[in-house]
Amino acid sequence: MNRISVSYNGKPCYEIVFHDRFAGLAGFIRDLGFAGRRIAIITDSTVIGLYEREIREELSQISDRVCTFSFPAGEDSKHLGTIEQIYSFLIGEHFDRHDLVIALGGGVTGDIAGFAAASYLRGVSFVQVPTTVLAQCDSSVGGKTGVDFSGYKNMVGAFKMPALVWINTQVLKTLDERQFIAGFGEVLKYGLIRDVSFFDWLIEHREKLLARDAELLSEMIRRCCEIKRDVVEQDPEEKGLRAILNFGHTIGHAVEKYLRFNRMHGECVALGMRAALDISCRRGLISRDDDERISKTIEDFGLPVRESGLDKDEILTLMRSDKKMDGDNISFILLDPPGNARIMRDVTADELLYGIEQICLS
Repeated sequence: MNRISVSYNGKPCYEIVFHDRFAGLAGFIRDLGFAGRRIAIITDSTVIGLYEREIREELSQISDRVCTFSFPAGEDSKHLGTIEQIYSFLIGEHFDRHDLVIALGGGVTGDIAGFAAASYLRGVSFVQVPTTVLAQCDSSVGGKTGVDFSGYKNMVGAFKMPALVWINTQVLKTLDERQFIAGFGEVLKYGLIRDVSFFDWLIEHREKLLARDAELLSEMIRRCCEIKRDVVEQDPEEKGLRAILNFGHTIGHAVEKYLRFNRMHGECVALGMRAALDISCRRGLISRDDDERISKTIEDFGLPVRESGLDKDEILTLMRSDKKMDGDNISFILLDPPGNARIMRDVTADELLYGIEQICLS
């Protein structure tokens, strides 16, 4: 077991604990002051059959008031209606602001449970127990929560730091192949925006990572969490630097909506990164060799770099409704060079259309 400490506004806030089992989680939650309190496990219809019983038994060591709320798995559940159902559930279970919510699942579960915790009774504590590559490497860390609204990704939400993030890397064995691969969209992002040596390490160990080598996956996840921790600590509420974490997301979110969420988030991030690479190259910020090498790496990890049936003008229109808009400008992330991301506010519509064209399969 090892851990990373995360600070908020200069003060220790929570720990990310890395383990190969759930045993021990109850002790950490007890030490946070929740022994004997009501604990709600929020999970989805897939994960409930895999890990809910084990988590419940673990928590029974410190509380006899553990309950579970489950919602249908998938992005289709990520809306305010699910949040209302959680509110009703917590009210029915007589939860007060001294009780605890646990998010058990992938990124969708973490976002939903986190937003419910942030807004129920103006805020109750919650713990992240992520079960996917994407959630363990990215979404469980940093305090962003939220749901989609009118088809727009994460349009309604709140910043809510977890009380603890518990990462059991063994659960990745049960992920289906597509979901496992999709998580690498976020993983590759971290090397590209902040640590090119990590990106090279991913290339070097690609085959073993894709074969789910436990030791290498643990090392990979820890490095992603370290990079995100370092960025978030400097800018917890995304007023500046934290925006670099959106590399690949501006176009990616628009593609995700255009495809009606039939592509996984990490897959759409990969498409968005591919488009951003071409814009970076066109501006002379990265070389054509870098562009081609990185694009090939994205493909080698099994992620898409082109998509059929895209309407570039419609995707540009969807981008203008993104929450990353700054007045009439889109805050866009480019590489300058690989391993260093820059926030650009002067990317033109023509440049964006050019980037989108590069991911369109005719």
